[in-house]
Amino acid sequence: MIYDCDQKESASGRSNFKCVIWDLDETIWDGTLLEGDEPVLRPNVKAIIEELDNRGILNAVVSKNEFSMASDALICLGIVDYFVCSHIKWCNKSESVKAVAEDLGIGLDSFLFVDDQEFERDEVHDALPEVETFDPANLNTLLAHPRMQPRYLTSEAKQRRKMYQADFARKQSEADFVGTRWEFLQTLDMRVTIRPASEADLLRIEELTNRTNQLNTTGRPYSQDALRLMLGSDHHRLLVVDLHDRYGSSGTIGLALIGTARDAWLINLLIVSCRVISRGIGSLLLSYILFAARDNGVSLRAEFVDSGRNRMMYITYRFAGFREADVREADSSGIETLLCHDLKAINPIPSYFTLTASGL
Repeated sequence: MIYDCDQKESASGRSNFKCVIWDLDETIWDGTLLEGDEPVLRPNVKAIIEELDNRGILNAVVSKNEFSMASDALICLGIVDYFVCSHIKWCNKSESVKAVAEDLGIGLDSFLFVDDQEFERDEVHDALPEVETFDPANLNTLLAHPRMQPRYLTSEAKQRRKMYQADFARKQSEADFVGTRWEFLQTLDMRVTIRPASEADLLRIEELTNRTNQLNTTGRPYSQDALRLMLGSDHHRLLVVDLHDRYGSSGTIGLALIGTARDAWLINLLIVSCRVISRGIGSLLLSYILFAARDNGVSLRAEFVDSGRNRMMYITYRFAGFREADVREADSSGIETLLCHDLKAINPIPSYFTLTASGL
């Protein structure tokens, strides 16, 4: 499934690249494996790949080659770990590029395809016009490309490749697991922390509000300055959600902004990163808020603005027991639905989570 959840427009008006897909022969290295050449990395290519990785831009491989030979070469050259996935096979490269998009869950318009052969670039462009192509003859200009300039360089961005690699390991474990999905989730040892946001979290929170589209209840962006005011406010609570499991840290993957009047709370914003789309984090966060509202003796409502892409968050609210209380014209963001909950029946925290929570 392709879900394009984290978009940010560049100066060119198109979204920034999320992944560079590399050919191998005469692109990453000089020489052709099947002709018996000893592969030698092209000048600066390793430094470019490392800098892309540092910027949170993923790297992948698409090549017409013998898989074992190409894999061995990547290992010998010391760069294999930088690639989140590789499709090395004898088929049209457009098919392999599409497979990479499926693997990563990233929209095709977020890819740059680098290949020395004009024929291969044209084949990919004709079959997948959303994908931009690049001639490695101009490799030294790649990092200056306007769509290679991410606005955010958070700790999560710098760890993005490792997070994807850990996610592939989870998926492989699930594919190999014999049992129900609930039983598999029990094996992950998921440890969730819900805590008040701090100054150190503001860049990541701003990133989530600007980049997350699907799992975002209102789509309203917030600047660090606006968020900072809420940290010191008596009328708001800004919570962040961190996730760890047996495969490692997923970083800060969710947030909730709650207006806290004396007798009534209002969820202004709820966001969950698409990287954890299938693990029930949104439902867990809502259950925590619902239990806290009930314990504090206040009513609870929530805002939802339909962006055309965030229907899953409306379903999350309804599954948690919210019902529509009002529908009205919002600001330029569209139609706003006000939901409420009677706090009588609250879904329990799933037993496959270990939850540490504070802030409400």
